[in-house]
Amino acid sequence: MINWHTSTPPQAPFFASIFNYYLSEELEGYLDYDERTLELVKQIPGFLGYESMKLDGRGSFISYWQNKEAIKQWAKHPIHREAKALGQSKWYRYYHSMIAEVDSFHSHVI
Repeated sequence: MINWHTSTPPQAPFFASIFNYYLSEELEGYLDYDERTLELVKQIPGFLGYESMKLDGRGSFISYWQNKEAIKQWAKHPIHREAKALGQSKWYRYYHSMIAEVDSFHSHVI
């Protein structure tokens, strides 16, 4: 389920930043940065929400954004940059990321 930053989902179009990864065995500091960056990203204007899934060392984190400029602002944040550097040097065996435009969005909640 998507954790929207506001009580109502946004209207499309908006953007999704998709990050898929396999964790390494070296995870010192990972959980702290994970929690810290999740709190910090909520302060970036244009952040809409996120969803995250993890299972057996594999994960996917999708953040949703109002526009590409907001994504660029988050990419420049010093703590996010630190986390990316640590991810590349020790936390991830593999990852890929991509930005996609969401042209249509529908949901159903019971």
